Amino acid sequence: MARTIAIGDIHGGLQALIQILNKIEIKEADTLIFMGDYVDGWSESAHVIQLLIELSEKINCIFIKGNHDVWCENWLNSKGVNATWYMHGGKETIESYTSFTPEQKKEHLKFLKSMPLYYLDEENRLFLHAG
Repeated sequence: MARTIAIGDIHGGLQALIQILNKIEIKEADTLIFMGDYVDGWSESAHVIQLLIELSEKINCIFIKGNHDVWCENWLNSKGVNATWYMHGGKETIESYTSFTPEQKKEHLKFLKSMPLYYLDEENRLFLHAG
């Protein structure tokens, strides 16, 4: 039986994300809906984004954009550093990208840009980050 699994507010917690994914024992028919705020907070935001990109190549995933993701997208798109963002996890996110190449950063920017602000599934269930 196919499941729909919603996961929210990862905030750069790579190990916690890996633990959750292992615990739910993902099946091929499952749909994972990620509810935004993949970055900021913990120190592995760039690695979280990379893992989500790789996961989406294997499993049906929906990625909804959160407010922290908008700030990161703007930074990756060379729109500067939002002071509020920097104080609320942006510093850690920027530092997490030090080992990533410009090409990887472009891939992450493309990934963030592709995210909708909400998702309405075939059962008329609405998924969004906040509201």
